[in-house]
Amino acid sequence: MTHLAFARDSLALLCGLQGLGTIAVDLNRTHATNPLWTAHARFHVVWQAANMALLALLEVALVLFYGPFQEQRFYLAAVMAAVPMAGFFAPLIGRRIYGGALSDPNGIPPANVRLFGRTFKVDLNTAVIIMALLTLVAIIAIYRL
Repeated sequence: MTHLAFARDSLALLCGLQGLGTIAVDLNRTHATNPLWTAHARFHVVWQAANMALLALLEVALVLFYGPFQEQRFYLAAVMAAVPMAGFFAPLIGRRIYGGALSDPNGIPPANVRLFGRTFKVDLNTAVIIMALLTLVAIIAIYRL
């Protein structure tokens, strides 16, 4: 397997996981069917999950289908995968402005991580987004070898 094929397969996997992960996290009792959420908030989270799933399908198709403009399609899919991840940081940074929070008492709590004798609360969304962005950068670097 060439480095180009490895990078393409890795990007397709990352994109697929991005779509499936959103569905798994958002379409359950902590989000879409959470009775404590307003109906409109549940509508928005299902809308977001559907958009992410459709976007992931398009990204995977761009990367894996053979034909012309393979390099351009790879980079387009990479940008399309990066946009929602980068977009995560706007509400993260501005959550005090709109009264947002990284977790909900009825949702997935932050993970407790012990490091150098101290315990830190780590939001799993933030950790996953950072790891996915770093993985995307590594995939692009491999593709450019």
